[in-house]
Amino acid sequence: MKKLIIAGLALASMLSLEPVRAQQSMPKEKILLAHGAHREGKRTDAVMEKWRGYGLGQFIHWGLYAIPGGEWNGKQYNGAAEWIRSWNGIPNATYDSLIYKFNPTAFDATAWAKSAKQMGARYVTFTTKHHDGFCMWPSKYSKYTVAASPYKKDIVKAVVDAYDKEGIDVILYFSVMDWSHPDWRYEIKTKEDSVAFERFKKFTRNQLIELLTNYPKAKGLWFDGTWDKSWVKQAAFADDLETEMRKLRPGLIIGSRFRADENGKRHFDSNGVLMGDYEQGWERKIPNKIEEVHGNDWDCVMTVPENQWGYNKAWNGHIKSANELLEMTAKCVSLGGNFVLNFGPQGDGAIRQEELNLATKIGDWMKLNQEAIYNCGYAGYEKQDWGYFTKKTGSDQVYMVVFNVPVSGALRLKMPAKTKISKAYMLADREEKILPEEINSNEYFLKLKKKDHQEPFVIVLETGKNAENKESIYEKAKT
Repeated sequence: MKKLIIAGLALASMLSLEPVRAQQSMPKEKILLAHGAHREGKRTDAVMEKWRGYGLGQFIHWGLYAIPGGEWNGKQYNGAAEWIRSWNGIPNATYDSLIYKFNPTAFDATAWAKSAKQMGARYVTFTTKHHDGFCMWPSKYSKYTVAASPYKKDIVKAVVDAYDKEGIDVILYFSVMDWSHPDWRYEIKTKEDSVAFERFKKFTRNQLIELLTNYPKAKGLWFDGTWDKSWVKQAAFADDLETEMRKLRPGLIIGSRFRADENGKRHFDSNGVLMGDYEQGWERKIPNKIEEVHGNDWDCVMTVPENQWGYNKAWNGHIKSANELLEMTAKCVSLGGNFVLNFGPQGDGAIRQEELNLATKIGDWMKLNQEAIYNCGYAGYEKQDWGYFTKKTGSDQVYMVVFNVPVSGALRLKMPAKTKISKAYMLADREEKILPEEINSNEYFLKLKKKDHQEPFVIVLETGKNAENKESIYEKAKT
């Protein structure tokens, strides 16, 4: 029997009702839900604790859409490359025939995994099936799979095995929306639509159970294409399917995108409680303060150019630098989240050189500074303009991840009440000690020996508790 979730007014300041951050008032009276959240608060099991400490991850968008690469008959598609099948400029049947051209001779899952490991990624999310419906594994429930392509081999298996061998956990991306399936409906308007969608639901359930059965090393499912009215109205079915999948795979990690409650609320149920194990509302955006995540686990998925997931021949607009991406990583960790960087391999399976160069630069920095990213989270310190604080989980060790050095070379920090700095030193050179200068009660300057740092760096703070009866030497201002 499904657990009924009850949330009262006391949760109003802690929980968000929608991932778009539009604040809505909490219900004045409790709402009894049959298909709302199954749990309040974070999961505390070892599998989720590990996820929480990943820090940095990789996303890979790859499929048939990588062959045209955002271009068709010399015309550029202005949307995200993986959506090109939805473009009026290409007939669906013509796009679907790309299956006969899919022969990625440059695909090397081992090379991908080694690059991800060098970058410092602790998990990868891989697209098993995007909205076009093409399956990157030989599903027995569809003919539109890699098995029918010239390549024929199981790509999902190759990716799962290669990344697992490198110690990188795998999450399987799955689009519920399937443009190629005859029974998919955006909205159920007729009896015929309803009958067709019942067949589609069975198909979806079969493919998900197949993925969990075929790839037992995978740690979770990342859902997409779940916003259409047809799926939003399947609260009971989706809830039962989630329960079945979790029973089949204890410890399975599922984000907040999979299902809606019986009132059509997605991500957060009608009581404002997160549905799923972590919030997936932070796509190409990052919160600015801890209150915005409402005590939930979360991650941010990010592209290098703006909104380009699948391979696009033309990278338009601003291309993020390694330092920008590292700053996003530090910001996410400082607010208790993970940062996931997207890669879009070419149609032949090779990862473009620009992305490999970024991975190398990020990895070079991570080799020296990963201690401030892995198994770290929110430190509880007041944000300063020079960068971000992270804190090692289960310890009093705090890291200052510095991106912007003031012209004075002095980094200001304000310590929490009754907390003292026991020691401060550079992470890259632990012999380089920094003596804090107290400038006010619980406020300090850390004066750097050099001001011309070319890359972000980390200062380690070993902290402790001040004596309970210690009084400040600074008298409060009197007016």
